Amino acid sequence: MRSILARSRWFRQAVREEVSSGPAGRLGRVSDNGIPETPGSPFRHERTARDEAPQFVLPLVVHIEKADPPARTDALETAARAVLTMLCDERSLGEGEWAGAVRLWQDARIRKVVRRARGAEWRKASALPGITVTGNAGNAEAARSAAEVRVFPPVPLDGWPKELAKLQVSGTDLDDPEPPAPAAAGGAVLWLSPDLDMSAGKAMAQAGHGAQLAWWELSEVERKAWQAAGFPLAVRTSEAGRWRELTASGLPVVRDAGFTEIAPGSCTVVADHPALRGAPRP
Repeated sequence: MRSILARSRWFRQAVREEVSSGPAGRLGRVSDNGIPETPGSPFRHERTARDEAPQFVLPLVVHIEKADPPARTDALETAARAVLTMLCDERSLGEGEWAGAVRLWQDARIRKVVRRARGAEWRKASALPGITVTGNAGNAEAARSAAEVRVFPPVPLDGWPKELAKLQVSGTDLDDPEPPAPAAAGGAVLWLSPDLDMSAGKAMAQAGHGAQLAWWELSEVERKAWQAAGFPLAVRTSEAGRWRELTASGLPVVRDAGFTEIAPGSCTVVADHPALRGAPRP
């Protein structure tokens, strides 16, 4: 069965090599349980068989009110947790109502698009089928609301619901009132490249990619443990001197396909989960 296959040494090492190899990667079809099955990386920037499949996108909408925007890091972390929440939701698995769309999305390019909403726009978006994930309420101490990100089941690239299609992609520029605290020791960290200047919306999508790659590599037991804990994770920008070490560490690396903002093949995120560190596991 697939859960056993995912835990085999050969399969797990192969997945690690492919997701961290970017343009040379060969990840392909993903099963109902989110396990890569056949060749064809979703993050290659060269044209592959994935480009011949119907193209879907995972919509994420971040709640940004002019007078009370969330902190940037809180928004990035909340977006990553929203992607994980969608992947493990029972509606996305097996015969669930979203499962068909999720499979089509994962068979093609793994696209995520972040749009912003406020006021009535946010209320209309919240009425559509999806999941709202709330961030760190501790940001209230810095006069910032906790981030709110709503993730929706995948939609065709040119078939967005009208309530979402009219929302703006631009205007997601956010900042941190204070530098984020160091990531907790021993916890999951999505490391952002120090060499790239990405808007908050772009960085949210990339953090979501990194979280998804980490999820694909974990065993069923490890996934359940992470989910039960509420998907604790941190998003931090790597120090320049450590970035090369991270990208060569064997941890999953996101290399962007270059659809927006940055050059194709750019390394954007390294997904560092405690269970993925050290020697390959059986």
